[in-house]
Amino acid sequence: MPEPARDSVADFAETPFVVDCAPLFLTARFLTPQRTLGWSLLHPGFATIRDIVWVEVRDKDLGPNVDPRAFLRARLAQARLPQALAFMTSRDIRRHHFRKRHVENVEACCLTTVGLSNGERVGARRVLQPHVGTINTLVHVSAPLTEGAMIEALSIAAQARTAAVLETRPSGATGPITGTGTDCIVVSAPCQGDMLDCAGLHTAVGEAIGGAVYDATREGAETWDADAEVLGGRHSF
Repeated sequence: MPEPARDSVADFAETPFVVDCAPLFLTARFLTPQRTLGWSLLHPGFATIRDIVWVEVRDKDLGPNVDPRAFLRARLAQARLPQALAFMTSRDIRRHHFRKRHVENVEACCLTTVGLSNGERVGARRVLQPHVGTINTLVHVSAPLTEGAMIEALSIAAQARTAAVLETRPSGATGPITGTGTDCIVVSAPCQGDMLDCAGLHTAVGEAIGGAVYDATREGAETWDADAEVLGGRHSF
């Protein structure tokens, strides 16, 4: 298997969070608490968060009798981050991808892990696969956003994720997948300052979000394919 891509110090220069990748935990720690919106297990909807954690799991960790929220709380306690917003993924967390995009006076940063073994097409539903992969995406915007703008930003991030997946996946019997059945996206922005009230495709912030998420997700999908090719078309993680 190829060595995991390593992010240089320059990649994370001048970002609002510090990234740490250690066994089982990939952590993005903000310098100050941020307003977030997403559908994570422990902090769904709007929240105020400082730490975002990707928790690496294996299929055996989450059997039918395991409460995923209780499991996640226990893992976060192990990491000494009990109040963190967390994703769970079976993807090797060393295979994380970071991209940022600056448009006019706004910058968006995206940190993501991309696993595609649980691929789904919107409008269809299939049996959950035994080896679950997922796309877990954090996108941060440098400007504060109103609640409405955060909802719009979440939709732009989802569009960008989907575009990257569509452009890198072969078409199956029902068409190309548009994501996975367990994807999670979280948008974050500063709590203080003059708020932007629009974040659509015609805005600078919308362009920045879309570019950062698309670039990171596409790189993640291409890395997934490269790993699968080395393993003879199958992933062992």
